[in-house]
Amino acid sequence: MVDLHWLVLFPVIVGSLGMLIPAKTGRRMTLALHGVLLLNATILLSRVRVEGTIVEHVGNWPTFIGITLRADLLAASMVWLTSFLFLMTVLFNYRKKYSDRLFLFLFTVLEGLITGIFLSNDLFNIFVLVEVATVVISILIMYKQDSRSIYDGMLYLLINIVGMSFFLFGLGMLYKRLGVIDLTGLKLAVSQLDSAKGILLPYAFIITAVSLKSALMPLFSWLPKAHGTPSAPSIVSAVLSGLYVKNGLYLFIRIQDVFSSVLDTSDFFLLMGFITAVIGFLLAIAQKDMKLILAYHTVSQIGLIMMGLNMGRIHTYWGAVYHILNHAVFKTALFLTAGMIIDEYGTRNVYEVKGLMRKMPAVGMATLFAILGITGAPLFNGSISKYLLSYGATGSWVEYGLILVNLGTIVSFIKYGTMLFGGEKGVNRAKCDPLRKAVVMVMGSLCLVGGIFGRIIIQEVYNVTFVVDPLAYWMKTLIFLGSVVVASLLYFGILRKRNYLAILNSFELSFNGVCGTIAGFFVLILVYVGSIV
Repeated sequence: MVDLHWLVLFPVIVGSLGMLIPAKTGRRMTLALHGVLLLNATILLSRVRVEGTIVEHVGNWPTFIGITLRADLLAASMVWLTSFLFLMTVLFNYRKKYSDRLFLFLFTVLEGLITGIFLSNDLFNIFVLVEVATVVISILIMYKQDSRSIYDGMLYLLINIVGMSFFLFGLGMLYKRLGVIDLTGLKLAVSQLDSAKGILLPYAFIITAVSLKSALMPLFSWLPKAHGTPSAPSIVSAVLSGLYVKNGLYLFIRIQDVFSSVLDTSDFFLLMGFITAVIGFLLAIAQKDMKLILAYHTVSQIGLIMMGLNMGRIHTYWGAVYHILNHAVFKTALFLTAGMIIDEYGTRNVYEVKGLMRKMPAVGMATLFAILGITGAPLFNGSISKYLLSYGATGSWVEYGLILVNLGTIVSFIKYGTMLFGGEKGVNRAKCDPLRKAVVMVMGSLCLVGGIFGRIIIQEVYNVTFVVDPLAYWMKTLIFLGSVVVASLLYFGILRKRNYLAILNSFELSFNGVCGTIAGFFVLILVYVGSIV
């Protein structure tokens, strides 16, 4: 296995070399790179599972001073997920004309930056990596250079610069107060404080920025613009929604772990997670643009994960962590298939696409498997993570909140799933790139594999063992089936005839409005933590 820092540097170096050679050779080299990275990420995960956390001090500087990379089971699993999804998306895009040397350079650099965020144990290094990734993503969003994508890319850039300015203010204050910004050192220093009052302000600054990166309510308005912009390449939307937004959740876990000994904000973020999940599925139901439906469901699923992380129970925590992996799989599959559907049908309107199973059967099956995954259908990956969330929430209001959120998800994907059926009989099958079909079928199949072998995957990846109660699991199955019936009645009986939620589409925040919500969220956090200290 290579050293940790090479997992960050290899993509940047290979991407840079690719700028100096012909595009065809560059694509082959990039594909080979991702195969090597996936192999090393697999070895890293296996080694961490056996040996425990691996820490690398780059340059051999003393602890808490130099650049430190740290791989525990959570970080190693996210690095493996990053390598796997980038390999799949590079394969998916292998024959696309716009996948030239510059695009591959930006895309591989982004992989290195995301990996660096997962491995870095220093707040300032994380700040730098996130800022550079923000610039790279903005360019990728604007890559096809039409007016809408340029507007969305610039808005994404400016909003995230504002948010990360809060992060920088916070880490500067922490360094002045505690003399360290290494996460391990910070956790030690914070635990030794007599009072939390001196760190309330830096905590509020940092957690506001992390909440923005996580697309938490009310800081999510940038996400649909970035993930659902019309001309953004499908693999960019897939990576952003399936993977990059997880950086925010990952940082949330790390930051909360640092401050947990003196500040407990779990109740606040539990409630905000629920509100985010509900608002996300309501806005998704209101859409007719298939990419926007998927983008708003990313917001909803982020809220669901945030609920699990803040319940304070072992089942909900690991259910949320497993749902991070599951969401990456089925949302990547959904965005990739959506790109193929849009290319074939020439429309993003979900109501104008019919007969997908007849015209593009492989794409249709992959879409169906991903839908079953995100809705938590029995035997699919979402059913395991949602079972753990629901089981851990038994006896609290969250149990019923989860049923409501999943009901909204099912309603939305019943609408999305109408693309699969209908249409004219005897229609000719579309000619799809075999490589693209193979990629989406693999991603769709993983939704089933992650459900059937979910308990084993959690045990093998995280060394955590759960016994799935058959009675409880089948009770959740009955609740799911009942939710499908209710959701079908709601959609076909009411929403299909007239979408009353469409009025929500008229509300759109300007850049000033988004900045206002960031400031308002910061004040709210500051008031809340001040009240509990």
